[in-house]
Amino acid sequence: MPLKRSPSVDLEKLALQHIAPRLLFYGYCYLDRIMGEELGDQVLEEVRRLHQEGALKDGQLAGHPRGVSKRHLRGDKIAWIAGTEEGCEAIGLVLSVIDRLVALCGNHLGQYYVKERSKAMVACYPGNGAGYVRHVDNPTGDGRCITCIYYLNKNWDAKVHGGVLRIFPDGGSCVADVEPLFDRLLLFWSDRRNPHEVQPSYATRYALTVWYFDAKERAAAKQRFKRLSGKCKSMCQSEIPPCRSSV
Repeated sequence: MPLKRSPSVDLEKLALQHIAPRLLFYGYCYLDRIMGEELGDQVLEEVRRLHQEGALKDGQLAGHPRGVSKRHLRGDKIAWIAGTEEGCEAIGLVLSVIDRLVALCGNHLGQYYVKERSKAMVACYPGNGAGYVRHVDNPTGDGRCITCIYYLNKNWDAKVHGGVLRIFPDGGSCVADVEPLFDRLLLFWSDRRNPHEVQPSYATRYALTVWYFDAKERAAAKQRFKRLSGKCKSMCQSEIPPCRSSV
């Protein structure tokens, strides 16, 4: 049976009347029942298979040439998926829908011009109280401008299971709590406007995350990385990764 998403969702209307204006005004927004239960179930099945087969590894922290795992700071297990791999067809379809939503926002995203993104980061918090401390996805101008997270957790009760993503818009004292509910898509600016944390999870928590790049900032980041790489190679023959995500 061919994969399909819910035909009742008007992507252009969502992009222009919901996503773009809310990103510009609030800095974040989320959409529920975006893909439909059938496709959501297929994605969840693929992610569970990746987890069961041992494809997910400890998430790394930026700031070390080879990454460093510190489970008290970040307790998720992750894998980078393009969506073209065998057995990941549903993930690929979800990515194509998110791509379409972002593309439809077009020139309604302020100064940003988006033309590429990262692979999908499949993430699992194993339910042992693991979370991710407050952080910023793009604190250094690596090009990432929009963070998109698709949640896969059925019958999630935040009062019991925890796992809330808490955003601190503009780094202030006010917060926005987003529960990781099944078939929910969250979007927010990736830079210092949105520090956020994943609160401890007490049940298995799955999500897909992709980052969209602003073309101008990404090009500048690549040039900086090229210069740094040349200096580093001449000194110690080691490589500095340009950012935490994989493109």
